[in-house]
Amino acid sequence: MNQPTPAIVTQSAVRRLPRVALILFCVAYVLPGFLGREPWKNADVSAFGVMLEMAAGHSGWWNPQVLGVAVEETGPLPYWLGAAFIRLLPFVSPDFAVRIPFALLLALTLVCTWYTVYHLARQPAAQPVAFAFGGEAKPTDYARALADAGLLALMACLGLAQLSHETTPDLARLAWVSLLLFSAARLAHAQSRHPMRGVVAWAVAVVALVLSGAPWVAGLLASGLLLVLWLSSKASESLEPQTDWALDTTHASSRPRLAWATASLALAFGAAVLIGLVPSPALQTPLNEVQWRSWTKLLAWFTWPAWPLVLWTLWRWRHQLLRPHVALPLWAVLVSVADSALSDERDRALLLALPALAALAAFALPTLRRSVSALVDWFTLVFFSGCALIIWVVWVAMQTGIPAKPAANVARLAPGFVPEFSFVLFLLAALATVAWLWLVAWRAGKHRQSLWKSLVLPAAGSTLCWLLLMTLWLPVLDFGRSYGPISRRIASLVTPNSCVLVDSLSQAQIAALQYHGKLELVRTGSSGEGRCRSLVASPEQQATLDQRIDLTQWAFKATVRRLTDNKESLLVYQRVSR
Repeated sequence: MNQPTPAIVTQSAVRRLPRVALILFCVAYVLPGFLGREPWKNADVSAFGVMLEMAAGHSGWWNPQVLGVAVEETGPLPYWLGAAFIRLLPFVSPDFAVRIPFALLLALTLVCTWYTVYHLARQPAAQPVAFAFGGEAKPTDYARALADAGLLALMACLGLAQLSHETTPDLARLAWVSLLLFSAARLAHAQSRHPMRGVVAWAVAVVALVLSGAPWVAGLLASGLLLVLWLSSKASESLEPQTDWALDTTHASSRPRLAWATASLALAFGAAVLIGLVPSPALQTPLNEVQWRSWTKLLAWFTWPAWPLVLWTLWRWRHQLLRPHVALPLWAVLVSVADSALSDERDRALLLALPALAALAAFALPTLRRSVSALVDWFTLVFFSGCALIIWVVWVAMQTGIPAKPAANVARLAPGFVPEFSFVLFLLAALATVAWLWLVAWRAGKHRQSLWKSLVLPAAGSTLCWLLLMTLWLPVLDFGRSYGPISRRIASLVTPNSCVLVDSLSQAQIAALQYHGKLELVRTGSSGEGRCRSLVASPEQQATLDQRIDLTQWAFKATVRRLTDNKESLLVYQRVSR
């Protein structure tokens, strides 16, 4: 039985967001954070260190290692990308080279999200009510307007900014999940051109997700999406019992496509099991140990402002919950949210839910009242304008010492930091702020209603604050979040032209000492440690250090602390005898 659609949309409400504006939005969101900074602790510099080891030939490409020890994040594909670009671009710094493929992955995420919403909105069950005398939104224009809104909803999510600008496997998984969701939406769209391209995209996404260290997420997510697609295909057949299947190319062509997609999933997962890329299924966190309150708080702010719109979508489209335009992204959200609740790194697992949440949020807009839309605008205006003002005030305090309290707070949190004025960064921040003020004035004016207008300010506000942080605050953030200062201080203390023995250091600390300190490192217990004249050790394992090395041959030299974190320090020793 066909349920009535809750969407009542006129043709005048589906004007496209100007392409130039949309592209500028994306560029302003993607580039800041990938330019002009050092690798940050911990996951960012940790993954970067693996890529350096691969590019230098010190690590196997199938089994990534750092100083002979397997890496913390499994799945070699993200490291392949970074290492390949280091080798392809030897004339640029390695930390910039590895960011190029990951910036492209973020761009791929945005593009896939747009096309996912577009294909979902082309579903018959997602179409708005047809008016008796015409004037309802045309299917293509309606789909494009919703796709614009879905992309804006993704960029507006508060949790996307930082994690999507790191060179980590998490960003790669985000891109592959977006590609998988796009391919499922394309497979559900029976009238899409070149239907086998959806199958190819599906196969690539499944294989890439498995090779990026998320085989169980790939298996669960893809299996559920396929189930929705098969059920949708069966439901479409039952609604047209008189169809001559010999002549009906729509349904006839959907079956082999779904069969190929199912076969590719089975083949990819089976091959991954055979080569040992699929670990045994186990809960990372037992259910009775999950901290539900803190996880709920994370869920609330990380997915803002998408989650209220998603709840509204599920309510207004409750009679179409099993239709592809709701069921496909809903399943992706459920898998990622459940994985987040049981994961050790909840925010990174929750990152994978954002494209699907954005797709669901877009379908709330055709049913949203104008009063609710106005409330969203006012809240967004106050929140992001306040955030931007704080960023500017603190920057002025860093440069001039006025106001005194913010300047004192910066000096306390980042001791030793010396601010420098950069005209280029200041100009970019000023232009972004002027653009925000113009956009607020435009939004407050009287213009024809468009579906995507309610999400322009949230997306612009999120982009503005991220750009201001990556321009005005970039030097102090680089100073505070990079291992560069501590690594260079340690390099000045160790014996020059000699290897350095390291004990119980994290993968991130090893990567930083290798890259920033330009040190040749050797792990304790490995061959060649006898030729090292210096030792760097972790204070957490100092009590058992004598069990791994002969401390009678070493003299304590210094404790080196991170300037912005007194809880993190490293111990430096000097060899006193041979």
